[in-house]
Amino acid sequence: MSTPSSLRYQLNRQIGLLRSLLVYRGIPWRGAQLRRFYRRFVPSGGLAFDVGAHAGNRVAAFLRLGARVVAVEPQPDFVRLLQRRFGDDDRVTVLPQALGHAAGRAQLLASVRTPTVSTLSADFARRAAATASFRGVRWDPGPMVQVDTLDALIDRHGRPDFVKIDVEGFELAVLQGLSQPLPALSFEFLPAVRDIALGCIDRLEALAAPGGQRYLYAVSLGERLRLLQPQGVPAETMRAWLLALPADAPSGDVHAWWAADTGSGRSG
Repeated sequence: MSTPSSLRYQLNRQIGLLRSLLVYRGIPWRGAQLRRFYRRFVPSGGLAFDVGAHAGNRVAAFLRLGARVVAVEPQPDFVRLLQRRFGDDDRVTVLPQALGHAAGRAQLLASVRTPTVSTLSADFARRAAATASFRGVRWDPGPMVQVDTLDALIDRHGRPDFVKIDVEGFELAVLQGLSQPLPALSFEFLPAVRDIALGCIDRLEALAAPGGQRYLYAVSLGERLRLLQPQGVPAETMRAWLLALPADAPSGDVHAWWAADTGSGRSG
């Protein structure tokens, strides 16, 4: 027989999953918005990596754009959702794991009521807890998960045209597991811990420099699906923009793409 505490956990878990599904799949027109937004980054016939795939709304958008998708998700509940939703589509590979700077295993910190904000970074959980947007989030020890690298995924699946990284403060660790520049990426940022995003820009610039590539950057806030700098700005401008943000400013995603691709549709 279940104990009251286990029943309470199960109830909280179901509430958290329902909230996630409502956020990511409860708006009928969101799919069309996602496709319009990502069309500039994800070509038909291309390959996209969705790192932190959660409920799979980006996976669905990338598929509708004609791409193959590798969906990386460490949380068992979301893995089951992804497998039920995309398991019969041979264009989708669902990987029940996380990514980081090196292969191994690590403990996931999970929030039962807000499962989309799980993280492998205890430092991020501690620092983010002081912000208004994370004040109600309770982080609990979750399962041990397999960790791989972006390099390993590329070896197995090919070089992606676009990588979306949404891993709650572990974005820099994911990019540290990459040893080559990629055509386009995005990573989440939170103003209160903006040093992570600044480190991500530094990492991308270091990867691009030896080959003579140069990235352009732009920000989208929250789920608004609109770039504030649609033509892209250089790294130093994006660094200054991030540094000027108030600590309580909205979070969002930094998008980066090769400046050499400005004629291919990626810049607007």
